[in-house]
Amino acid sequence: MCLLLSFYLQYISEFQCLDSDNSSGEYTDTNQRSSQMTLPNQHTSADVERGVQENGVKKHRTTLPAPMFPRNNFSIWSILKKCIGLELSKITMPIVFNEPLSFLQRITEFMEHTYMINKACTQTDPILRMQCVAAFAVSAVASQWERTGKPFNPLLGETFELVREDLGFQFISEQVSHHPPVSAFHAEGLNKDFVFHGSIYPKLKFWGKSVEAEPRGTITLELLKHKEAYTWTNPTCCVHNVIIGKLWIEQYGTVEIMNHSTGDKCVLNFKPCGLFGKELHRVEGYIQDKNKKKLCMIYGKWTECLWSVDPATYESFKKEKKGVENKKPKQNEEEIKSENDEADDMPEIQETVQVIPGSKLLWRITSRPTNSVQMYNFTHFAVSLNELDEDMKAILAPTDCRLRPDIRGMENGDMDLAGNEKERLEEKQRASRRERAKNSEEWQTRWFTQGNNPHTRTSDWIYTGGYFDRNFTDCPKIY
Repeated sequence: MCLLLSFYLQYISEFQCLDSDNSSGEYTDTNQRSSQMTLPNQHTSADVERGVQENGVKKHRTTLPAPMFPRNNFSIWSILKKCIGLELSKITMPIVFNEPLSFLQRITEFMEHTYMINKACTQTDPILRMQCVAAFAVSAVASQWERTGKPFNPLLGETFELVREDLGFQFISEQVSHHPPVSAFHAEGLNKDFVFHGSIYPKLKFWGKSVEAEPRGTITLELLKHKEAYTWTNPTCCVHNVIIGKLWIEQYGTVEIMNHSTGDKCVLNFKPCGLFGKELHRVEGYIQDKNKKKLCMIYGKWTECLWSVDPATYESFKKEKKGVENKKPKQNEEEIKSENDEADDMPEIQETVQVIPGSKLLWRITSRPTNSVQMYNFTHFAVSLNELDEDMKAILAPTDCRLRPDIRGMENGDMDLAGNEKERLEEKQRASRRERAKNSEEWQTRWFTQGNNPHTRTSDWIYTGGYFDRNFTDCPKIY
């Protein structure tokens, strides 16, 4: 997610009041300092500025300029307990809980496995195309695994563009609303073979120890050659231990991917971890035709891989496995109660996906950089998102995330600069909002307009086009 962990990390301010509109009474951390650690195999600044080429294709960086600032001495509760008696809306969390990416850049991580879309475009069988689309939808949430850093809240009018010739797409997103926060995005294949678009605005529920992010907004993928449109909504994400303890997430709920051209549907069940964690990260589902006949089964883990197999083989395997499990001794009530008392502790990871004979591999997660833990658990794709060379500076919109001084400061390990710039930008945004209210002016979006999704007829944000013409003369000055 899906990006539902990002939803929580971006919008948890509703419960812990991050990034408040109030500029007074903020809690600030006095121990913020610049990190002096170094990462191995770093690109030099000269390499970045040159935009290193390899075989005619731009070579993207493989590490960040500075490692992640350690959070060992920080906890959300350690901040909140010092503010007992204060108005919560006046508390701002230290920047140490962030990661050096904007939420708009986190959305772009949908595109990490674009090859699944490209593969779908080449398939002549609509069921094989649906399998590829299902694998793409599941792969889109894989980068969220163990990513517990909070992305920076996009400023109103902030944008992010990404052109990846090696992956075959160009992408543009814009923060179209601040209250409520809404992020709109649009991607298209460089070969004019697909369009991928949507808007993100989750609904949060606070359960004391955890925060549940229920998805809002439709995701649409159009395969232009086949004249097909697929739509779906991401699963629900639950973030555990938001007050004290180690953060961990699970994703659950039913995701329905509809092919509006053929009537085929893929139903994916993201399973909750359960009492003993046996279902943690598991995904099971099926593809059916318009007459509701099951054509194939899909199973795997969103953190690992996804497989497909024919329904008869799947059911036979399940019956055999259930018979074996029924012969195992069951736990008594005291054991169950004991484990239930520790329900918020992350369950031990169960065995890897057991592959059913005759299954076909649809997708497998890409390995992360060897130093990923030092880099906010970023994937290779995420590491490259905020890189900025001199050629980019000359063509980027002035509202692009890469130009944000607070994110750039954090990426470079200068936490003091990042914290100060973040506060300055948020106050500038508040001042602009007050000025518009004073003059009874409405905010005007630049690249998207509110309308209806042409396939679901539900409210959506539609790309108006023209961004890559690069006429940025009327862009707002938000930094």
